[in-house]
Amino acid sequence: MKIAIIGATGFVGSSILKELASRNHEITAIARNPKNDQTKNVKWEKADINNPEEIAKILAKNDLVISAFNAGWTNPNLYNDFIEGSKAIQEAVKKSGVKRFIVIGGAGSLYVAPDLQAVDTADFPKEYYAGASAARDYLNILKEEKDLDWTFFSPAFEMNPGITSGRTGKYRLGLENPVFDKNNRSILSVEDAAVVIADEAETAKHHQARFTAAY
Repeated sequence: MKIAIIGATGFVGSSILKELASRNHEITAIARNPKNDQTKNVKWEKADINNPEEIAKILAKNDLVISAFNAGWTNPNLYNDFIEGSKAIQEAVKKSGVKRFIVIGGAGSLYVAPDLQAVDTADFPKEYYAGASAARDYLNILKEEKDLDWTFFSPAFEMNPGITSGRTGKYRLGLENPVFDKNNRSILSVEDAAVVIADEAETAKHHQARFTAAY
């Protein structure tokens, strides 16, 4: 397939790029600061995600767009920049003519009780609140999208550079609720999150829906 990845230099985006490239897909990697990467099936593009017209031209003729856009965890305007950037990317995808669209979101919108999302719990880390609430609110915006065949991925609660299990290729899927292991942990390495996304790209199972995964 021809797959465009937005945010291809980030923590999650770079792992998705590596996984999909290893499966011999033709990748267009989009970033503010592209890498000087000589991988034969990867083409880098420098672009401003807040310019939908520019992004649309780059995305055109791909089979799938994956957005791993992140407005920056230390960005003081994180909430607004994430919402506006995500909306601009969604507009660009529509303008490009590509129908399949996978968004890497946050875990904060997962339901830990029937009417309670993780981001609204008393012990949710304050330093992640702006980003998590932005991802939750953007999911609600995306739910109104009827023209694109979109998918929103919420990662496990624990997915950070400190998880050293690497790529196992193993995971379990969920929808609106977090997936917990036998130790009551929702955990997944970024390498296995990339496997989840690559598998979804190759065999689409979630259409205009959110899903999650963990060990």
